[in-house]
Amino acid sequence: MALDGCGLVCKYILVIFNIIFAVVGFAFLGLGLWLRFSDNTRGIFEIEELNSSAFVIGVTVLIVLGSVMLIVVAFGDYGACSEKKCALEVFAVLLFFLATAEIIVGVLAYTNSEKVGYRLGEFYASMYSLYVSSGDPAMAVTLTFIHNMLHCCGVTGVSLIEIVKETCPKPNGFMEKLVMSNCPGTISSVFDSRAPLVMGIFVGTGILLIVALICSSILSSKIGQSTSSPQYIILTNTTPALATPHPPQHDFVATPYPNQDPVVFTPLSMASIPVAQP
Repeated sequence: MALDGCGLVCKYILVIFNIIFAVVGFAFLGLGLWLRFSDNTRGIFEIEELNSSAFVIGVTVLIVLGSVMLIVVAFGDYGACSEKKCALEVFAVLLFFLATAEIIVGVLAYTNSEKVGYRLGEFYASMYSLYVSSGDPAMAVTLTFIHNMLHCCGVTGVSLIEIVKETCPKPNGFMEKLVMSNCPGTISSVFDSRAPLVMGIFVGTGILLIVALICSSILSSKIGQSTSSPQYIILTNTTPALATPHPPQHDFVATPYPNQDPVVFTPLSMASIPVAQP
């Protein structure tokens, strides 16, 4: 069915948005499933003491969030490409809940930045303990990445007693050869200092979801208007139904009342006949 300019713009915006959303959803779901069932990290989920750790919670959130995003994309793509109003309405409801959750999580992460930083430090400690107990090379690579990114070393930072000092970055000076920042404290302080940025990311994502929600509502409204408006068949002089010779310009119809003026019908060369929707 035909859409006007505003409807087409909203349709293309939704298609592009859903493509990006699908890529992110697949990335979250794939990363979550890999962390959950990989041989290198599966042992974390088998240790009962670590079931409430930030790592297990984070992996669960990745799997659930990725699945929800793909469900939202399925409704959005079907509604936008097929111009189905019902699918767009479901898509809009799901976007509303996602946008609300994004904004709430961003605000909570900002207001509870100390607690979130502590949880992230707890996540590092669980990975640290797993590496010390198993010596897993994959965990060594992960710890090396975290140490170099944050420029920290283990849970103590003291090179003489630190067990994972081979994964620590190169010291920048003489003092760092003896003592370097420990990672749990560094993680907590970095998150606390960048809490506004984290909140901005969550709130910005929520605003993008609201923009997609508005576009979905506009497209749904345009589709409703297009289906409710009647269609017309235009009859012209070239239409076969009127191809017969035209009657005289004025046709007089006899009336049983002799004293009444005759009724004059003027033939139309063009008529618009509404056709009911199937």
